[in-house]
Amino acid sequence: MTETSSLKHMTESSVTIVFILDRKFAMTTAKDGISHTRTRIQQFTAIKQLEFFESLKKDKFSGQLAISDAQDTSWVFYMYLGRIVYATGGNHPVRRWRRHLVAYCPQRLAHFDEIQAELTKIPEEACRISWEYKLLSVWIDQNKITREQAARVIKATVIEVLFDVTQAMEVFCETVKDNLLSTRLALIEAEQIINEAGKLWHAWQSAKVADRSPDLSPVIRQPEALKKRTSPQVFQNLSQLLDGQQTLRDLSVRMRRDVVTVTRSLLPYVQLGLVQLVNVNDIPPPVSPPLANKLSKAITPHRILIACIDDSPAICQTMEQIVTSAGYQFVSEMDGLRAIAVLLSRKPDLIFLDLIMPNTNGYEICTQLRKLSFFKNTPIVIVTGNDGIIDRVRSKMAGSTDFISKPINREIVVDTVNKYLKQNV
Repeated sequence: MTETSSLKHMTESSVTIVFILDRKFAMTTAKDGISHTRTRIQQFTAIKQLEFFESLKKDKFSGQLAISDAQDTSWVFYMYLGRIVYATGGNHPVRRWRRHLVAYCPQRLAHFDEIQAELTKIPEEACRISWEYKLLSVWIDQNKITREQAARVIKATVIEVLFDVTQAMEVFCETVKDNLLSTRLALIEAEQIINEAGKLWHAWQSAKVADRSPDLSPVIRQPEALKKRTSPQVFQNLSQLLDGQQTLRDLSVRMRRDVVTVTRSLLPYVQLGLVQLVNVNDIPPPVSPPLANKLSKAITPHRILIACIDDSPAICQTMEQIVTSAGYQFVSEMDGLRAIAVLLSRKPDLIFLDLIMPNTNGYEICTQLRKLSFFKNTPIVIVTGNDGIIDRVRSKMAGSTDFISKPINREIVVDTVNKYLKQNV
């Protein structure tokens, strides 16, 4: 890599270095003795993954590599001297943990009460470190599993996480030199894992299902039509398996077949509309709700997303510059008729909404959003050039949280974001 430009700024408490590398944006900060580096990468292909992990190995990086995509899905790789110790996060970290226990340590799931008891002993300050990895360490110490079993679980987990990262169109990487895991269970060369995850990804693409996630769950939508197209035995099997509670990956473990084969066998029914692939929630960790909440937050840290709905490209660009420079994620939509669909897809934490747009207006969009359970409490800030008492009253009646005037003022936008996000927290 060649550094094309650099900027360095120093204060008493922190050091910030900003540089552009091969169309990547990266920022490094050091504060209170902990170093952080953020990098944005488009099309995180196997080649770019090899390049990225090779740079970590060259720097002998030890710490956490956090990767997030545009949908705010986050994964964490634990590293030691540039090698991978463990990985977690994603949409279904607990389902993944259970799948790999079924595959490599099935006897452990038979002792569910023991698992709960062991997890309750994890100190609160350790909850942000991977509890799955800690359980493997405990079980090895207690001679309940072998080191080889633990290594297989870890390897399968890292491959699956890397496969999911490959599906993301754009990723945001952050390295933190802190919170290390013990290296006693496994040290994995990134190149080996990238190659194996790449083979799985190639097979997934060849099966013509690259636009779908193996974390989706198949569910029967037209049972009578499906019954007519299958034998009684096949229909009975499908009825038992496709209950909407198991993902394609879960089914592959249960059926002892690879996920590509399972997905390909269901694809004709999906294409006919007889079976639908739907999103399904992760299962809760095997602990009490208070600890489960702490563990979930430790696995998938939330990155705050701010949305702007405005038909003006200039306004959207200005808002993006203000919001991203303040450290938040940003999404915009200039077509008011598409706004609700975009907001439902991305689920922002705060929405700036233009009052006057072609074909619709901010009142209508705000009213529709407030009818949706997810957006009942989301801060919605109306933005307009018409700063009149009538507009303010109508905005309140439509359910808006606040009202700011154009032209856009950086301080007002940042103060508004900080005000309502702190209230939500």
